[in-house]
This record gives sequence, structure tokens and C-alpha cells, in this order.
Amino acid sequence: MGLGFALQLLLGGVGLSACSADSIAPVHNGGPSGAGVKRNADSAANGDQVRGVGQPSGSADQASARASAGPAGPRFIGRVDRSTPDSPVFAWPGTAIALRFTGSAVGVTLTDSGQNVFEVVLDGKHTVLTLQSGTKKYALGAGLSAGAHDLLLYRRTEPSFKETTFHGFDLPSSAFLPASAPARRLEVIGDSISAGYGNEGVNPCAFTPATENHYLSYEAIVARAVNAELYTEAWSGIGMIRNYEGDTANVMPDRYPRTLPERATSRWDFSRFVPHAVVINLGSNDFAKGDPGAAFGTAYLEFVSMLRGHYPSARFFLALGPMLSAQDYPKAAAYLNAVISARAKAGDKNLSLLEFGAQDGDADGFGCDFHPSLKTHRKMADKLRAALKADLGW
Repeated sequence: MGLGFALQLLLGGVGLSACSADSIAPVHNGGPSGAGVKRNADSAANGDQVRGVGQPSGSADQASARASAGPAGPRFIGRVDRSTPDSPVFAWPGTAIALRFTGSAVGVTLTDSGQNVFEVVLDGKHTVLTLQSGTKKYALGAGLSAGAHDLLLYRRTEPSFKETTFHGFDLPSSAFLPASAPARRLEVIGDSISAGYGNEGVNPCAFTPATENHYLSYEAIVARAVNAELYTEAWSGIGMIRNYEGDTANVMPDRYPRTLPERATSRWDFSRFVPHAVVINLGSNDFAKGDPGAAFGTAYLEFVSMLRGHYPSARFFLALGPMLSAQDYPKAAAYLNAVISARAKAGDKNLSLLEFGAQDGDADGFGCDFHPSLKTHRKMADKLRAALKADLGW
């Protein structure tokens, strides 16, 4: 939902919660803006394999030792603009850089607005990195033991906090090791819910970069659980035909084709990532000012048809909830079921409705501005995982 959602109901300042433990997400022991370590760590996520920025691949000996793995060097996960090879740029939430390497220390150089927050996972240990404005070098680990190490640098924040530019890791190319990527691929297209808006806050609280953690969003939890490569395109307040505030500029059909969502001329190459499953979790903002009417269903059908052109074999899940009102939920369901029916008549039966249901704030709490809490995200993850298992066997 929008950044200003229900602000008139807020009663106090920011309250940050600790993440609750579960079987597929880590526990927080440090605040979102600090350098606290999380335990019960997940294995590092995997993604699009690329060579090191400005570097050749690893040695022949390393490659022969892991012949079944991909090339050595950093791997990008998510949409990344590589038009300047030595300085790739990205903005979508959950975009990450993975690296397998040898060495006793590792750092990275990034350019940022000074608002973005990253999850750093080094050999299963989690820390939180809050970036500074400008081009800065950040130490990510030191005093490392001999042997191979796995690093994941994961953007927790959404595109409204501006782009991040990656200038490389401070390692020689000889330190890069090959690493494999997951065979399964999942894409999620959504709004603030899928971005992880305010999920690390306890309502009432004002939304900040520190309270948004895409790493603990429902789709990121599921991707780690089923070992799938995840791409998320999500923007708070965005809709299919109108945004939270009621405007119709830069709705998701406008931003979705872009590698960098704030650049109108930026265009994503869909051949770079072809998912097996796609979740579309949009509509809450379209209903924020009331029933959007038949135009919503028409636009939704056009969007799904466009996606099918890019992904002819993917399973589509049209999601509902959890922030729709009791009055709007059945209306939204009717629109989505009509889309499913229309696609079936066109010969496309590879899509279904995914009902997350309404969130239960009394039992599970709320994040900032009444957004899903960490507990709600875990419940959503359970429902998505069940759907993926039922339809795809994941």
C-alpha cells in the first residue's frame, strides 16, 4: 500500500520488533539499522551468473575442480542494468550479488543515495549494512579461515530509495570460485506487501528503510525454502490501473518492463530470466479509493496476456490479500476469476487464484501502517509454498 496508508491512525513513534524464529527464516538479534548478527541462517540465495566486474573468470584449476558449477565471479540475482559493465546498477527489492571466494577478508564498493539497507550473509552469518551517501567501500568480513567462503549481498529496500551501483569486490579474480545457481525460478510482481514494507516495525510506526526487509518477505522465505532463484518487481503504493493516492501515472504495467523502474527508457531483456512460476500480487492499491470497476479487470487481463507472451510455459498465480477489506476482497476475487476464465477460453489454463486471505492483526500483529507483520509474511509463505507444491511439485 502507499507510504501514507492510514497515517491518521498512527499513535506513536517507531517500534522495531525482533523476528520470530521459524524453520525457514533467520532470527534477528540486532536491530534493522545496526550491525546485529542473525542466527539460524539460510543458505545463500543463487542467481544470474556473471563474471566479476572488470575481472576475468577464475583459474583453470578452480574451474576443473567444480566442473558442474557455473563461471567464477559475482552473480547477480534480480534485474541489473549492465550497460556500463564495470558499474552495474539496480533498484528492485531483493536484487542481490552472490560470490563464492577464497581469502581472509572481503569488502565491496557501492554508490548509493544513503537510504538503502542490505542483508549481508557471509558463511551463514547475517549482518545488516546501512549504506552511506556517495561512493563508499564497505568491509563485509575479516579474519576468515582458509578455504571457500560464500557471500550474499542482498538489497532489503525498494526502488523509491533510489538506485545502487556496484563497483566490485576488493578481491583479485584468482580468489573467485565457481558456484551453481538454483534450477527453479520464481518471479513475484507486487506492491508494498511484496516489497516487505514495514514488516520489521510494530504498528503504530512510521515507515523507514530500516523497517522494510524484503529478505523476510513471504516470497523470499519461500524461495529459500524451495531453493528457487527469485526476482521481485515491487513498488509501494503501485496499482494495476491506479495507485494508492488515486493517480494513474507509473502504474505497474508502466514500470514492470524496466530494468531500472524510475527510468522510462530502461528496458529489461526478458530472455535473461524465464521463471517457472509467477505470482502477481496487485490490486490492493487499485481498491484504495473504492471499486476500480471493469477497467481493472481489462487491464489485469492485458497484463497477464503480456506476461504469457514472455513466459509461455510458466505457472501463473493471481494473488489476493491480505490487506483488502472484507467488502473489497470478493470483488477483487471476481475480477481475477474473470481473468482466469478469459485466459482459459483462449486456451491458457496454466494459471490459478492464490488466496492469502485477510491478515489477522489481533493474532499476528501489524507492521508499519497496518502492513503485514513478519508473522503474516510467514503465513503467506506457507500458502504460496503449498500452491507451488500442489501445482509444480516444489
